[in-house]
Formats: sequence, C-alpha cells, structure tokens
Amino acid sequence: MHVQDIDHVEFYVGDADEAAAALRAQYGFRLHGWVRDQPDHYSVLLRQGDIQLLLTSARTDGHPAADYVAAHGDGLATVALSTDDPAAALADALARGATADGTRVTGFGDVGHVFVRPGELLSTVELATESADDPLDLLDAVDHIAACVAPGELDPTVAYYEQVLGFKQIFEEHIEVGGQAMNSKVVQSVSKEVTLTLLEPDTTARPGQIDDFLAAHHGPGVQHLAFRTADIATAVRTLRGRGVGFLSTPGSYYDALAERFEHVAVPVEQLRELDILVDQDNEGELFQIFTQTTHPRRTLFFEVIERLGALTFGSANIKALYEAVERDRAGEHVRGAAQ
Repeated sequence: MHVQDIDHVEFYVGDADEAAAALRAQYGFRLHGWVRDQPDHYSVLLRQGDIQLLLTSARTDGHPAADYVAAHGDGLATVALSTDDPAAALADALARGATADGTRVTGFGDVGHVFVRPGELLSTVELATESADDPLDLLDAVDHIAACVAPGELDPTVAYYEQVLGFKQIFEEHIEVGGQAMNSKVVQSVSKEVTLTLLEPDTTARPGQIDDFLAAHHGPGVQHLAFRTADIATAVRTLRGRGVGFLSTPGSYYDALAERFEHVAVPVEQLRELDILVDQDNEGELFQIFTQTTHPRRTLFFEVIERLGALTFGSANIKALYEAVERDRAGEHVRGAAQ
C-alpha cells in the first residue's frame, strides 16, 4: 500500500458555515467551494497552502455527522489519505485486517480514513467563483494529527496502524508533570507525509488533561491538528492580530534555553515575546506553539509548527506543551469558579 499524504481532513460540525467563517476570519483560510446538492449533508471546503479542510453538517439524522456531533460536538472525523489506486488501497487494508464501513476504514474512536486520488475531492465540489476573504499563505501543510486514546489502547492502536496501513512507529515518550502522566507514541506513513501522535493517560498517576479530553469528548478522538509553516514568528504575529489566542510560556523556560542549546535559529527574545517553544532532534530544530481552545467542550485546538531539519519531536517540548495546557486548564477552572 502506498499512502502519499493527507489529501484533506473532514470535520463534522453543527453548522458548517459558522465553523468556516471562524477559520476564514482568524486563520486566513480561503473559501474554495461547497457541496450543496446532497440531501443528507452540506459541506464547505477551505484551503490554504496544501491544507484542505472539509467542514460537513448533517441535513438529516441519517448522516453520520449527526450522531458524531451529538456525541462529541464539532470535531475531526475523517482523515483522507491520497493514493494512486484507492480501490486497491482499501482492498489491501481489508486484507490486512482493517474494519470498515463501506469505503471508510476505522482508525480510532469515531475517527476513520478514506482513500482518494490526488485532486479527487475538487471534482465533487461546487467551486466558489468569488470570495470576500482576506486569505493568508502562512500555513503550508498538515504536519501531524494528535489523538487521545483510552487507557490500555495505545499499543493496540499503534499495532493496528502498523498492520493495516503499513505505518511505522518513529517516536515514543513518557511524560510526568505534577503527579500526572501520559504515554505518547508517534506513527508515520512510509512516505513520511502522514504523522499521527497518539496519547494515552497513565492510570498509575492522577488524572490529567488526557483523561479530561476522553471524558469531555466521550471517547477517543483528535485533540489537535498541527499546521506547518515556514515562518512561525510571522505566522504567530499575524494570527494573533486576527484574534487567535495562543498558550503562554513562563519566562523561566526562555532563561534556561542558553543552557540547553548552544545556538537557536530564531532569537530567544523573539521566541519569548511570542511564547514559541523550541527543541531539537538529531536532524535539526523545531518550533511549536498551541492555540487556546475555543471549543465548548475544550476538546479541540490547533498547533503551529516550523521544522528546520527536525523530523520527529523533542522531549522537552512535549513536556512544555503539556505544561502549557495545564496552565490554561487551571486558569479555566479559576474562571469557572468565579462565575
């Protein structure tokens, strides 16, 4: 099986137009078209760089988006994988032990995969001829997708992707923060263009943000979608100016960078100003930042990431990102108690 890359991701949402409006206004996605001729659903297609986001709302109770939104709220439901021969890819996945509903292969929880030819999606969409968008060209591609799975399901999920889709595990980490802990493993397609970060709570530690996600989302699902950029400093400044909120990082993190690294490609004071995290693997540097969630259940957010040679993830950044989410959760608990 040859999976090339992520063709598009599909969100199931309560109101596709409303969800699209926020992504257009804040993240600079451009309206590319609609699916308006189907009796059971309505979709909006947004694009930026190589990123394609398909936002789908159910028109009838019989469409799977209806049950998904009722159970989980708005969320990422399908990761479409591009391949030259979708029928052969599906047959291969089934022969390897995949479970499927029609042409949709099970992934984790209620998230699945479909195989499509490159460009196939565009043939199903009514293209927009004009748009009032103020689009950006700062977000280039989907870097990775991070998902939370239930306790005890991390290794079986990794094994499923290895067996069914031929992915390979490229990274693993155990993180402990303030009495909480999680296990993380990363699987990647042979093409290296499709990367899934899988997160599992450590039940020997006290409950934390992964447990919270599983409870609020009502099961496994996508926690965040990471957009790759070639200029994270400009991207963060621009997105902040358009109303995107980002998680903060304490000054002590930047004070310690000189001890961790001899050289950083982006000036440390610029990283401090923008709350951007930096780490390294054997191949180079990576810079990351999480957005603040705007989801009513606080179960979905985005990441902006720049890679300067780095191919995997840095352990220090994983811990720092976990801590940033914890600070945001603590602030939300304080705000909730005050209301």
